[in-house]
Amino acid sequence: MKIARESDIDWVEVRSPGGRFQVFRRHLSEALGAPRDADVAQGGHPFEVELARIPPGLSNCPYHAHAAQWEFFVILSGTGEVRADEAVTPVGAGDSFIFPPGEAHQLRNTGSVDLVYYVIADNPPADVITYPDSNKWSVKPQRKSFVMQEVDYYAGEE
Repeated sequence: MKIARESDIDWVEVRSPGGRFQVFRRHLSEALGAPRDADVAQGGHPFEVELARIPPGLSNCPYHAHAAQWEFFVILSGTGEVRADEAVTPVGAGDSFIFPPGEAHQLRNTGSVDLVYYVIADNPPADVITYPDSNKWSVKPQRKSFVMQEVDYYAGEE
C-alpha cells in the first residue's frame, strides 16, 4: 500500500499566456507512483486523482469534450459555475457532477476565494479532446493541439 499526504504534494500551476485560465493542481495519483498519462499497461492507475483550486474570477481550462475520458468532480469549498452543453449551472461545496465522454464542460470560479475540488478521471490509454469555442482538437497522451496544424493549447481561447 502507498500513502500520499496532500500537504506534502507540491501545487503545480497551469496558467494561460493571457491569464484567463489558471488552475493549481496536486497530482495525487503521481504522488502514489503513477506516471503521468500512463495507462495501466504502462504502470499507471486505472484512474487519476487530482486536488485542484481555481483562483477567483478564472476558469480552469478552455471549454472542451473528451472522446474517451470520464471526469468526476467533487467541490470541497468555494463557489463557481459549470458550463456544460451550453448551459451554465451554479456549484458549491458539497456538489458533485460527472462528465461522460463527448459532453463538453468547463469550470469557473465565481466567488471571492479559491474554488477547491477533486477531479477523478478514468485513465484511457488515448483520448481526443475537442474545443467547441475555438474549433481545435488535442490528442492525449502526446498533449498536442491542432487546427489542421499544430497550435498552442490556448490558441483562440483568449
